[in-house]
Amino acid sequence: MTEALLVDHRDGVDWVTLNRPDSLNALDPSLIDALNEYFGRLQRDRTTRVVVLKGAGANFCAGLDLKHAMARRAGENATPGVTESLDSQRRIADIVMLMRRCPQPIIALIRGAAAGGGFALALASDVRIAGRSARMNCAFIKLGLGGCDIGTSYFLPRLVGVSVASELILTGRFIGAERALMTGLVSELVEDDQLEAAAQPFVDAMMAASPVGLRLSKECLNMAVDAGSIEQVIAMEDRNQVLCSRSEDFKEGVAAFLEKRKPVYGNR
Repeated sequence: MTEALLVDHRDGVDWVTLNRPDSLNALDPSLIDALNEYFGRLQRDRTTRVVVLKGAGANFCAGLDLKHAMARRAGENATPGVTESLDSQRRIADIVMLMRRCPQPIIALIRGAAAGGGFALALASDVRIAGRSARMNCAFIKLGLGGCDIGTSYFLPRLVGVSVASELILTGRFIGAERALMTGLVSELVEDDQLEAAAQPFVDAMMAASPVGLRLSKECLNMAVDAGSIEQVIAMEDRNQVLCSRSEDFKEGVAAFLEKRKPVYGNR
């Protein structure tokens, strides 16, 4: 069987591919399990410093594989109970939780469909780059479900504001690449075949940072989004800067700056 998730590790960067192109990279049990396992192990992984997430073929991810889910339900000839349904729901939601908890920045390369659960994966990433074909939506409400699912009601208002988030969540309308750039949902818009090339400067800049500084920066950003006051944010920033300043990487960073050269960091 073809692996549902491909991981190509290159010099500290994991290039991760959702690998079900014939199904628009839709989330079936094999891909859900693979994503949970992959992002779960990143927590203690010091060899991977940056993650680039993309879909095989012409699409990012079309969300839950409804054909598979309905076929399974028909085969069992029964409607799942509340406990089973909640467990299945949480298995998918756990992916975005693990994406936020892992210390590595995640860059999502989006082309074609990023719908439902696929949109949630894009939203849970730290940086999003869109190809011109990108079409994203909260598909849930079109399926007789609520429009808020897999963290979308958390991420969207913080990224694009409550008004645009309400529009997308309450209607299930698609947002195209150009409007996504205009609203700040994505950082850059490029031709589809230029997505990996567009990601490289982001990767290079992140890899040029000290490993501990990069990890603590993602952690601090996550905390700052939900902080109750500026005092809480500054306390976290102060703690992180003191930690970083006690590392050998800080000494190397200052020396490299003064000597006008690239730093060579050692701490993982």
